[in-house]
Amino acid sequence: MKNNHRHVVTRFAPSPTGFLHIGGARTALFNWLFARHHGGQFRLRIEDTDRKRHSEDAVQAIQDGLNWLGLDWDGDIVSQFSGAARHAEIARDLIASGHAFRCYATPEEVEKLREEAHKEGRALRSPWRDCSASDAPTNTDFVIRFRASDEPTIIQDNVQGEVRWAAKDFDDLVILRSDGSPTYNLAVVVDDHDMGVTDIIRGDDHLVNAGRQAQIYDAMQWDRPEFAHVPLIHGPDGKKLSKRHGALGAEAYREMGYLPEGLRNYFLRLGWAHGDQEFFTDAEAIEAFGMSGLNKAPGRIDFDKLAHVNGQHMAVAEDARLSNLLQPFLKPLENCITDPQLTEQRLITAMPVVKSRASTLEELANQVYFLLKSRPLKVEGKVAKSLKDDARQRLNRLFTRLTDIENWSEPSLGSALKEFAEIEEIGFGKIGQPLRAALTGGAPAPDLALVMEFLGRDETLGRISDQMTPSA
Repeated sequence: MKNNHRHVVTRFAPSPTGFLHIGGARTALFNWLFARHHGGQFRLRIEDTDRKRHSEDAVQAIQDGLNWLGLDWDGDIVSQFSGAARHAEIARDLIASGHAFRCYATPEEVEKLREEAHKEGRALRSPWRDCSASDAPTNTDFVIRFRASDEPTIIQDNVQGEVRWAAKDFDDLVILRSDGSPTYNLAVVVDDHDMGVTDIIRGDDHLVNAGRQAQIYDAMQWDRPEFAHVPLIHGPDGKKLSKRHGALGAEAYREMGYLPEGLRNYFLRLGWAHGDQEFFTDAEAIEAFGMSGLNKAPGRIDFDKLAHVNGQHMAVAEDARLSNLLQPFLKPLENCITDPQLTEQRLITAMPVVKSRASTLEELANQVYFLLKSRPLKVEGKVAKSLKDDARQRLNRLFTRLTDIENWSEPSLGSALKEFAEIEEIGFGKIGQPLRAALTGGAPAPDLALVMEFLGRDETLGRISDQMTPSA
């Protein structure tokens, strides 16, 4: 964690209308990393002014998604809706300073004005912007509009560089509706100012909003925050990420068996670079993260690369933690042992080897399936073809030889299998295939000697005896 003499406050401000979108998750990650890099604060604000679309379940889903991803926020969660009185106060201040005005145009009049402005290649200007209070009608609804600047608007963006808009590009923006509720751009500026936000990292779909918000900051004589507008995440086909590309929510990736640190690492590199480094621990990411690494080009989601990165984190994860995280993925597996203590014992024993063979927890569950099958194993299909009569008889003789082994470990067992093949004067496959069928039932598994070590003496000999000839 650094402190380079600049107080940094970032924020993540989602609308509570559904799950934590992976685009939002990446935005939250970038803001979290930047704050942690500078020893600053990462705040969470729920932009819940749209009460018709508001959902407490969605708010909880956002919190759950951030918690699972390990993105902890500082202080209390801020509700934008709770600040409505403050937003209205600032709207009145803007009227007092001449930067906003009451507009009495009806919706029909506004639509006509907008059509005329469009034909002339400019944004809407309200006819009420230069009227005096004495011109105002009585008992008539009005909105409060921000008086758009007559000068170009320029922002310095830490990703996009200098961005410039002509005066004609911005209309007289409604900042307070006729019912007194604030609109998005006013509420965001007021909240970010009051929360002390110094740096805003968000998707470039908000770039135009930054121009509008910059005008409000200037009108209030508030310091603008630093802006960084990051290109949106695209699908593998180069198009904006949507439902057709598959899982969009963070919880979907959790259900598919990705680790939060794997997802953090992958999202980190989806729009940010630090040389050629691909694998990052959290400490490395916090140390390295900065605005200079943010890319102008959209990041394309690549599920193969995601699996690769997640697999790297699986390989270094703590064995006991993986064993615990694995439990929901084991439940769908059929014909498994039911002894929790025995399950945990076998998993912990095998985990240092099997965890490096999987990219997700779901894959890991399949990798450890052979350990958890209950006897007698079902040996069916092509796998069963390796257990012909001569193969079963050979298992009889191998069973006898294995009972004499005292050192039940991978090196000793590997040597014993090779010696047995030599004594039988057969290729290793002649004993390897039927033995694997007997021990795993065809489930994915590592080398046979390791399989036998992980299963232990009693289970190994028991599984072999289940497949031996009846006369054994």
